[in-house]
Amino acid sequence: MRRVLVTGGGTGIGRAIAHAFDDAGDAVTIVGRRPEPLAETAQGRDIACRTVDITDEAQVDALFDQPFDVVVANAGGGGAGKLTKLLLADWNATLAVNLTGTFLTFRAALRTLQQDARLIAIASTAALKGNASVPAYTAAKHGVLGLVRSIALDIAKSGATCNAICPGFTDTDLADTAITGLMTHLDKTRDEAMQMVASGNPQARLITPLEVAATALFLASLEASAINGHALSVSGGEI
Repeated sequence: MRRVLVTGGGTGIGRAIAHAFDDAGDAVTIVGRRPEPLAETAQGRDIACRTVDITDEAQVDALFDQPFDVVVANAGGGGAGKLTKLLLADWNATLAVNLTGTFLTFRAALRTLQQDARLIAIASTAALKGNASVPAYTAAKHGVLGLVRSIALDIAKSGATCNAICPGFTDTDLADTAITGLMTHLDKTRDEAMQMVASGNPQARLITPLEVAATALFLASLEASAINGHALSVSGGEI
C-alpha cells in the first residue's frame, strides 16, 4: 500500500485527488490550513487529516516523519489584478502559497525520497503562457514548472519522477468566484459569465476535478515511470 500526501486536500482538485487515491487503495494523508474542509473530504473514508500551513517550513518538515511514496503539491490560489494595481503583500502571498509551498513540500519529500516515488505539482495552464489578469499567479506557476523540471533532472537516476499537471479553468470554488465576479462587475447572467470563463478552452467547458485526479493517478503509476520533468496540460486544447 502506497503512502500518499495531498496538500490543499480539503476542496476542489485536492479533494478529488485524495478520493481517487483512496479509491485505489492507497493510504492517503491530506493537509490544509482549515480543519473543516479536511474533515469533509475524509468523511466516511480512511483518510488522515493534518492541519498544516504549507508556507511554514517547520510545519511542512514535520509532515515527513515518515516517507511518502506519492506527494501531490496541490495547495495554491491567487486573486486577479493588473500588475500596476498589485500590492506587494498580495504578490508575496501568492508566491508563498503557490511556489514556496511547493518548494518546501518537495524539499521535505526529497530528504526522505523513496525509490520509485512520484512527485506531482498541480500547476496551471498559467505555467505555460502569460496572463495579464493574474500576473502574480502566472509568475508563481511558471516558477513551479521550473522547479519541477530541475527536480526531475536531480532525481532521474533514482527511479523517482517529478511532473506537473497544468489544468485549464477547472470547476471548483475558484472558478465559481471568477464567474460571480463577472456577474457583479460586468452585469452578466450566470450563463454568460460561465461562457466567458470557459471561453479559453476550445471545448467550451470547464475541466472537471475528476479529470485532473485521473491524470495524477496515471503519473503516479508504474506505466508512467518514463515520464519525468513533464508539464501535462489538461485543458481541452487551450495549450
